[in-house]
Amino acid sequence: MTDLLYSEAEDDLRAAVRALLAGRAAPADLTGRVEEPAAHDAALWKALAADMGTAGLLVPEKLGGQGASHREAAVVLEELGRAVTPVPYLTSSVIATETLLAAQAGDLVGELATGRKVAVLAVPLSAGPGHEPVTTGTVTGVADAARADVLLVARPDGLYAVDAADATIAPQTPLDLTRPLAGVTATGGGTRLAGPEASRAAVRRGLLAGAGLLASEQLGVAEWCLEETVRHTRERHQFNRPIGSFQSLKHRMAQLWLEVVNARAAARNAADALATGSPEAPLAVAVAQAYCSRVAVHAAEECVQLHGGIGMTWEHPAHLYLKRAKSDQIALGSAGQHQRTLADLVDLPAPA
Repeated sequence: MTDLLYSEAEDDLRAAVRALLAGRAAPADLTGRVEEPAAHDAALWKALAADMGTAGLLVPEKLGGQGASHREAAVVLEELGRAVTPVPYLTSSVIATETLLAAQAGDLVGELATGRKVAVLAVPLSAGPGHEPVTTGTVTGVADAARADVLLVARPDGLYAVDAADATIAPQTPLDLTRPLAGVTATGGGTRLAGPEASRAAVRRGLLAGAGLLASEQLGVAEWCLEETVRHTRERHQFNRPIGSFQSLKHRMAQLWLEVVNARAAARNAADALATGSPEAPLAVAVAQAYCSRVAVHAAEECVQLHGGIGMTWEHPAHLYLKRAKSDQIALGSAGQHQRTLADLVDLPAPA
């Protein structure tokens, strides 16, 4: 039977990542620099990816990685979601790494595993696991492209690794400032990694892993929003009582707690299915994304609303969580797309 509980090693990893982020990337500090071009903290990325070794969790030891699994990577993403940390972990250490592993590009995988390089798959952030990634011109909405050293570009004749310096990267204005977007033009040059069929399979594997582990990031967003809302409603008083003691607010937070618990089960199931190579992985990923994206948005909306006036201000980090949740809602396939995938996988016709 699948064990969805966190192991001792996963709990230790969570504690280490949370301690690092608390000291170096607290959400309250992020509001003051999120609009700056240097919002991406290179020193933090080095500490997280290289020094702590989280960039190589999905990479076998023989290729220079940690030889862990998607379960451990999911724990890292939960903590990054809790702090809406502006680092390219999902795009480089999950999506690009899984794509390269499938394409058997060992040398480049090793560089990603040690944190020496950041790679990004040149597809729109909205591209789901069923996306057919053939690049013939400019690709818009590529997440973290501006932070990449290497771009993975799928062309009609296969998958290529292109130095970011040899491509044209035009920054775009995203809703979520902690995950920058850009238009990418890389129509020539680069090193061929795989042929057409292998390229399509590799990209599908990368996007499937990304969608599955994105659910853990969404879980982290929802957990922080719930905990912060409970804390605030205990401390904020009206009529000489904590507002959290009012029955209507109790009911709203209790409902949100149930949703977060269910989201944790769905996200953990997706991570475990990916980690074990289960044939049910596409089903688990579709369920997790169809559910967790809605929970993250609901939790962020409740966080903003139940904080009252302060929740509407730029100084409070609640808006960062709402923007991340809304951005994640359409990232790597919308909930509707995953619901249609789910219907196909269980042979249940979707409503017309």
